[in-house]
Amino acid sequence: MENYFNYFTEIEERYQQCRGTRTLLSPLDWALIESWKEAQVPLAAVLAGIERAFQKYRKRARPVGRQVNSLAYCAQEVLRAAEEAQLAAVQGGVSPSQQATEASPPSPFSPEEIRDFLQRNRELVERARRKAVEQGQQVLGDDLGSAADALRDIATQESGKPAANLEELEGRLAALEEKLTASLTRASSLELLAGFRNEVERSMVPYRRKMSAAQIDSLQRQFLKKCLLEHYEIPRLSLFYL
Repeated sequence: MENYFNYFTEIEERYQQCRGTRTLLSPLDWALIESWKEAQVPLAAVLAGIERAFQKYRKRARPVGRQVNSLAYCAQEVLRAAEEAQLAAVQGGVSPSQQATEASPPSPFSPEEIRDFLQRNRELVERARRKAVEQGQQVLGDDLGSAADALRDIATQESGKPAANLEELEGRLAALEEKLTASLTRASSLELLAGFRNEVERSMVPYRRKMSAAQIDSLQRQFLKKCLLEHYEIPRLSLFYL
């Protein structure tokens, strides 16, 4: 089975291979990958869906030089491949979570890498805390201070273990990131939030018909989170970004 924490990298590389260029993914593309990760879409299903989407694209008559310009073009095929994978797992009597457990690869990170990642993120969150306080956002500053303390505690706890339980650690970091996102949303002006939402709406216009309502909702939430974290200069806490 694939290395779970190579999810973003492998999707990006497969999309670039199918497209035939090393084009950079857009913020919408990264948010879409986040939504697939959140929905626990298997990496194999995402890769298969990307390949199918490009195969169908090449069979159609297209103007010379026209390219697929977003990973969102592949959304329908990814969803279809995920549904097929889920059906196959059910028919085989093995759940996707059991398959992942049975074939879990060795830890891709050393204890030192995890410790440094947590420490670096704590320092960045602490810097954002000081900036928020300087700008008069004391409530946000308090929330960021609590997050920095939580990262310090997690780092201390993990440093005493010979090998981290990555699934448990990822769950704690994901929960902390969601809590941070909620704090940033509360601290943001209506104008700022409206600007972010307008940006994602403009980006999604060409691809809305290729996505289900649930996909659109997840993508909007992930895009908004990405915008908020970048605006307040907060790092991604997930081990996917190590």
